Amino acid sequence: MDNLILGKSPGLARLLLTEDYVIMHRSPNPSNVYLYSPGIARLDSGRLVAVCRQGGEGLVGDPGMIFTSDDGGETWVQRGTFPFIQARPFVAGGTLYIIGQGNHLGQSGDIRIICSLDEGDTWSKVSTLTSGQQWHASPCNVIYANGRVYLVIERIVDEGFRGWPVSVLAPVVLAASVDDDLMERLSWTFSNEITFRDEVREESIHGIGVPFWPYEGMPPERYMAEVGWLESNIVQFYDPKHVWYDPDGKTFYLWMRAHTGATNYAAIAKVVESEEGELTVSLASAPSGKPIVYVPCPGGQMRFHITYDDVSKTYWLLSSQATDSMTRPELLPDDRYNLPDNERHRLALHFSTNCIDWCFVGLVAVGDTPKQARHYASMAIDDGDLVILSRSGDKDAKTAHDGNMITFHRVKDFRNLMY
Repeated sequence: MDNLILGKSPGLARLLLTEDYVIMHRSPNPSNVYLYSPGIARLDSGRLVAVCRQGGEGLVGDPGMIFTSDDGGETWVQRGTFPFIQARPFVAGGTLYIIGQGNHLGQSGDIRIICSLDEGDTWSKVSTLTSGQQWHASPCNVIYANGRVYLVIERIVDEGFRGWPVSVLAPVVLAASVDDDLMERLSWTFSNEITFRDEVREESIHGIGVPFWPYEGMPPERYMAEVGWLESNIVQFYDPKHVWYDPDGKTFYLWMRAHTGATNYAAIAKVVESEEGELTVSLASAPSGKPIVYVPCPGGQMRFHITYDDVSKTYWLLSSQATDSMTRPELLPDDRYNLPDNERHRLALHFSTNCIDWCFVGLVAVGDTPKQARHYASMAIDDGDLVILSRSGDKDAKTAHDGNMITFHRVKDFRNLMY
């Protein structure tokens, strides 16, 4: 275990929820092989299953990597590789799956899936669920309702778009019966598609300073892409007092990273499932009937992960804490990546009963410098603890974006942190 609090200020150390971490995997060459996209699942047996992605010009072999741990994350065994990226593990009907997108070169592409019948020791061949399409994913959450499993992967609707395509990503909800063979395309229902560019930009972003930074005139290292949404979590509301509660259990909401140039917003959308299982995504509405696209979300400017705990009836948010987003871009330190809202080295934990009002719990991990990221994390519940994988870096990392480690963290007795 590596100590996490050496060199931290006393105040910062008091906020840390974990004193140490395990390096699950380290890049063999941090200058040209980078580590991304950790995902984690906890099996009924107690085994932890983890995935991550390798990338960079030094990549040799498959980009996807599979690990398991039978001692609570203290040690990890690599179980295999797979030829796609941005993957997440999940269980349905007693079968373990890994779903993601792209190809063996680590490029965007079709949705692909593999499965294991022996808790991750061995894996099937790859099944491809789409044909000739460009998709974008991140190992965000997976939820279960109505005997079905639900997750979100975004399709790049305009494949000719130049630049970062978050304005033309359509968050597509995928759902399937937990008892079906999810390696088969016919087992899955895909929702309709709406994009930020077509549904939102001219209708709902006036008056809150979006985009925060201008599209033109910024230096290349401080580039402001078009406003959009990405990296979608899916949630459902179970409290009858919630204004968006559906007693039939057929309404869901998407909580997405909001790319605006500002901090602490999430973008949201609504999903309704028909009696026939059809999924329809649309803009959400406030009780007034007005469209609502942005909601408060600590760290919503970066990729975040939401997990619902049905014991405490609370939502848990793992996200990046921003500290200096109002700094003029030209005054940022050289090791800060991109714009001021793109700070990546503080990984924070919050809880909420309604996904709007979030209570700060503490910091899961903090890098020693802005380049030593702790971000893009995934989590699962392991009895009374939260188990977390972070896309991380140390002094050898190339940048805050292109890190060299996947680190494992455990927040013990997380329900006792509520107040």
